[in-house]
Amino acid sequence: MAAKKRRHKMFISVLPGEEVEVAVTVDGALHEYYVEMTHQAKTRGNIYKGRIHNVDPSLQAAFINYGAERNGFLQIDEVHPEYYLEDATGHKGKYPPIQKVLKKGQEVLVQVVKEPTGNKGAFVTSYLSLPGRYFVLTPGREQKGISRKVEDDEERKRLKEIASGVKLDEGIGIIVRTASIGQSKAALERDVSYLKRLWKEVRAKGASVATPAMIYQEPDLSARAVRDYLTDDVAEVWVDDKETAERVSEMAALVFPRRQGLVRQHNDPEHSMWERFSLRKQIEQLHGREVILPSGGRLVIDHTEALTAVDVNSGKIGGETNFKEMALKTNMEAAAEVANQLRLRDIGGQVVVDFIELKDRKHVAEVEKAMKNAMKGDRARHDVGKISRFGLMEIVRQRMGSSAMSVSTEVCPICQGSGSRRNLEWQATQSLRELYRLIRRSGSGDSITWRTSAELAFYLLNQKRGRLAALEEQYGKAIHVLTE
Repeated sequence: MAAKKRRHKMFISVLPGEEVEVAVTVDGALHEYYVEMTHQAKTRGNIYKGRIHNVDPSLQAAFINYGAERNGFLQIDEVHPEYYLEDATGHKGKYPPIQKVLKKGQEVLVQVVKEPTGNKGAFVTSYLSLPGRYFVLTPGREQKGISRKVEDDEERKRLKEIASGVKLDEGIGIIVRTASIGQSKAALERDVSYLKRLWKEVRAKGASVATPAMIYQEPDLSARAVRDYLTDDVAEVWVDDKETAERVSEMAALVFPRRQGLVRQHNDPEHSMWERFSLRKQIEQLHGREVILPSGGRLVIDHTEALTAVDVNSGKIGGETNFKEMALKTNMEAAAEVANQLRLRDIGGQVVVDFIELKDRKHVAEVEKAMKNAMKGDRARHDVGKISRFGLMEIVRQRMGSSAMSVSTEVCPICQGSGSRRNLEWQATQSLRELYRLIRRSGSGDSITWRTSAELAFYLLNQKRGRLAALEEQYGKAIHVLTE
């Protein structure tokens, strides 16, 4: 009996001028979720004409002024040889010293690979790429490759033949995207023609504008959703904004001309699209630190500047006899859910998963296999390592877009991102210390006013009333504790 086909839907929610949200569901369960806010302008994928601000030999990198608040970071391995000021053939396959091939003030075209974060500027490259629906054009690299996710041998052969027949200018290559599977030769050739025209426009603009300037901008999230995420599996696309729905319909018609009524508009003013399709709660859960597993275990997800740590905690495992089985079961559930959370939260960079310790090497191999299988459904580039003898697994994942966490959260003003704060007893003690200093100060008058948060004020008045009264009696001055 054939397996039942899973039903995919795409949802695009727009608050004009403010925010775009994209969700992909599978049988009603949230599968992917991306957010883009207008005030947090996305730059990844944009191409700029920049100028080298300075060259750092110790880092073997150049800092590029491309018009952003902070300069972009360009490593020597991301410098295309066309920008070398001298011949570098004598370095026998190694990269030449950056200080010998680049100089301050030199103009370069760069593309943002990684958004600026914290105090770090954007990571940029001079190896440019222009993504289309079915191909990626790679100016400066004469290659004709096929995505590794195209696994069928016959289809790879067919696509390779089509790619080989594509006529390109000297020094330009193409990569066949996964979306090209099953597409006609005419559709693929149209996409190549579009990308060739686009590169011609980008190159012309790069030659004419003054530095620094943006010469190519990636489309907004709603347009990228159609380009990158709309596949044959998606049965319906729902949009809650009229103008966006019309634009998405036009784009979808170009991709799937025979599928009438693919894009639908949500018009109910009484209920949001997320409420109508029971997605609100699923989206809100993405902001939680903990995720409960079916067996009662849980994942604890913590973000640091260097990496994301995922701790796998067991549920109520009773007795020594079934501990091994329960540890394996919890780890298997965790492997599936970690892959799910990385995709949903669009967590990029290095991820370290601390699994429950397993003594049996067969069990370790099972968890490793489960993790790799679970990550296969992730469209982002990724690499899954093995579990170390300490129970740690390293995963490296490419970020696809703007995650809900990155655009909707900020550092807590109380704990400054540490995840904890000074308790009320400690805060009260520090307040008493300061009051003790103020009340002894000459010229303080007959009373002292201490303003603080309502929570701490109530704590002082209830738990430290005796100490306040003693200070008042000792120095003959009144102490007034007020809320801010």
